[in-house]
Amino acid sequence: MTSSAQPQVAAPPGGRALALAKRAAEHALWARVAGQRRLEARRGVSRPLPRAVAPTGVLQSRAEAQAAMREARALRLPLHRDKVKNWDALGALGAVLSLAGREGGLPERVMDAGSARYSPILPWLRLYGLGDAADSLIGINLEFDAPVRRDGVLFRYGDVTATGLPDGHLDAVTCMSVIEHGVPLQPFLAESARILRPGGILVISTDYDHEPPDTAGKTAYGVPVHIFSPREIRALVADADAVGLDLVGELTDEVLRHPERPCHWDRVDLDYTFILLSFRRR
Repeated sequence: MTSSAQPQVAAPPGGRALALAKRAAEHALWARVAGQRRLEARRGVSRPLPRAVAPTGVLQSRAEAQAAMREARALRLPLHRDKVKNWDALGALGAVLSLAGREGGLPERVMDAGSARYSPILPWLRLYGLGDAADSLIGINLEFDAPVRRDGVLFRYGDVTATGLPDGHLDAVTCMSVIEHGVPLQPFLAESARILRPGGILVISTDYDHEPPDTAGKTAYGVPVHIFSPREIRALVADADAVGLDLVGELTDEVLRHPERPCHWDRVDLDYTFILLSFRRR
């Protein structure tokens, strides 16, 4: 999440019970990752790069979401509890691993913007061997208090529009299901471009629909619910281009349409889909 002149800090729904459940899920996830890494290292196990999800595209159907989940399971990656979220996480993982490496190798420094400690992208990157160097995998969020480390990954307080990182510091930035929650897009894109090295990768996912449903009066995490339209996505791509971020792939009218709405948000009773956008820093 991000701050502005009058910051709106997300307040997760569900109260203490949900907070405790998320904390338990977080600890279980990272315990699995640490144990799995050690076991695979002893056995010399490796895993191929994910292939099911393109770096840029729209989730077209439930079948596509299920295919992504099957590939994640085959790659021995701990699945996101919300099954459809494995689609954009797998696409982001593939984009970071295949596009953000240095001299044909793996990327070295990756930040997850608006991170959650129980979400999959940083654990998955850890299982692919990233994060051995200090602070080379980090997650930032305005909700975080004191810094926390999980299997070498640093989670700390941070604003996605003002990270405090040096220019050109990162190989990749991921931002998964965050920008729809009131993030100022132009400052976020400008900051991402600043902290990425030339050739570095920014991967964004967000709620999307080619004909967005009415969200009037619906709020979540302290801000109005927002589902991006094709016009807004094209404007985002233009804003990214203006700060030196080139879209990887194409977003034609055909790509932006989708025959199904595979995502359902019970809390606000909305159906929609996801879009994944990958950009390369010029």
